[in-house]
Amino acid sequence: MFKTIKRIISWIGPYKKRLYLGTLCAFLSSWCTAVPVITAAWALNKAISNMEEGTDLTYTIVWQSLLIISVSVFLRFLLSYTRARLQDSIGTERAAEERLRIGDMLKRVSLGYFSKNSTGEILADLTSEFSQLELNGMSMINNVLNGYINFLAIAICLCLFSWQAAITAIVGVLLSALALQGINHQSKKNSPDNQKASEMLAGTVLEYVRGIPVVKSFGQEGPAFEGFRKACRESRKINIGIEKSYIPWNTLHLLALKLASVIIVLITAWHTMDGTMTLPVLLLMAMFSFSMFGNIEAINDSAHVLGMIGAAMDKIDKLEQTDFIDQDGTDIKIDSFDICFNHVSFGYGSKEIIHNASFTARQNTTIAIVGPSGSGKTTLCNLMTRFYDVDSGEITVGGHDVREFTCDSLMKNFSMVFQNVYLFRDTIGNNIRFGKQDATKEEIIAAAKAACCHEFISTLPEGYDTMVGEGGSSLSGGEKQRISIARAILKNAPIVILDEATASIDPENEHLIQQAISALTQGKTIITIAHRLATIEQADQIIVLDNGRIAQKGNHQELIMQDGIYKNFVSIRQRAEGWSIT
Repeated sequence: MFKTIKRIISWIGPYKKRLYLGTLCAFLSSWCTAVPVITAAWALNKAISNMEEGTDLTYTIVWQSLLIISVSVFLRFLLSYTRARLQDSIGTERAAEERLRIGDMLKRVSLGYFSKNSTGEILADLTSEFSQLELNGMSMINNVLNGYINFLAIAICLCLFSWQAAITAIVGVLLSALALQGINHQSKKNSPDNQKASEMLAGTVLEYVRGIPVVKSFGQEGPAFEGFRKACRESRKINIGIEKSYIPWNTLHLLALKLASVIIVLITAWHTMDGTMTLPVLLLMAMFSFSMFGNIEAINDSAHVLGMIGAAMDKIDKLEQTDFIDQDGTDIKIDSFDICFNHVSFGYGSKEIIHNASFTARQNTTIAIVGPSGSGKTTLCNLMTRFYDVDSGEITVGGHDVREFTCDSLMKNFSMVFQNVYLFRDTIGNNIRFGKQDATKEEIIAAAKAACCHEFISTLPEGYDTMVGEGGSSLSGGEKQRISIARAILKNAPIVILDEATASIDPENEHLIQQAISALTQGKTIITIAHRLATIEQADQIIVLDNGRIAQKGNHQELIMQDGIYKNFVSIRQRAEGWSIT
């Protein structure tokens, strides 16, 4: 338990001073809570003394008592307010910084990381795991530290009245500490099951929500919902089992403290009966005996939560220890933009996808990559942008191995238009601005015009300020693709990768998109994956892939004269694109 507290204090880093000051305020606030009780006992003692002496109680004592109680109540709330201002936002501020740091880190890991780790697991790490620290970390530290510090101070005071009562209190707290350690251990033991249930539930919800269109189109609400129902039931079962496992330890913890309270009352009553303790002190001790352990009693919830936080921090540490793909990279600026593959081989796991590929994409030229589905076309593009590292061979950009770059310095040289376009839940203007954060409205409009999407954007109710649904769900496939092209045009990088960039473009606008792409060729290196002849024929070089191997290289005129995959491919495409309705 204290080990986890130490980890949390280390985690908050520069906010430690605020934490310590807040803890001091909480300690003083607790004593301000005790002052009214002590004052009442003092006033009662005065009243009894006056009665024994036969004198009247003066108003001075009443006003003094009232003043002391009023000041202590005011100070209590002032100190509580100050503690809250100092401490309560620390977890939120630190968690926000860590989420941003991990978000930046995820840009620098291999895409293989996302294949090995489920979306639900990553989502749980960045949300629920951090929420444990964000929402509970500071309060748990405050509860545990102040609970024991306050008790220590009270135990010292008890020694002034009865060393027997002080020892009883200490023994009770030690026994409760053993129970708290059991709660903490049980919490750590249960945490993997709890995390597994959370991850499974998050992953199932995401899968169900994303698959709603398929569910509806096939009318399979029942089978699809069954997985979601099963995840909910499993989560309920696991969490009920976890709560039941805490009951024995919670009972032992509370029993030790309540038993200590009863024994303290008996000890002080015995002292009063033999004349070594006055009645007001007895009443004071009786009131304190059942309230002095209040902060300690609340630590059972803290022990449970700290166990969960400890397990969450283990997962966060594991996430943060993920190797960056560019951890040895440097910020490199290049003057030339040739892309060279030199005997490159690559596979996802044990299955090799690219086999000994070698070719050069010269600066200011257009390279078309063609081949059957699954032949490795997109994989080649992912390798040159270092989404993955090659298994053997090397890829150079501007004469530098891509492994020498940082991810940011490498990607500054690339603009990409993906086959499956993703737009963020933001305005259309901001989705285009993603290519250049400081772009002006005029630059955004110019890029949209070049990508032939200005016209349809202008017809929308709010134009460029129109909100896009999650993933671009409110737009058609062709509209999303054109916005993605506008984003790439705006970035104006020297190398442009077009992965089926015209796949969803209607025939009426295809020639306009081709004009935009042709305009990009000036002074740029273009890598395009395409099936349409209009795109392929204009390429300076065509790379023909077959099962991960480069089967042919050359321009359209050269390859069409050769028997092979490309000639067959062109023949098939001509028949497919030349059909008509009669």
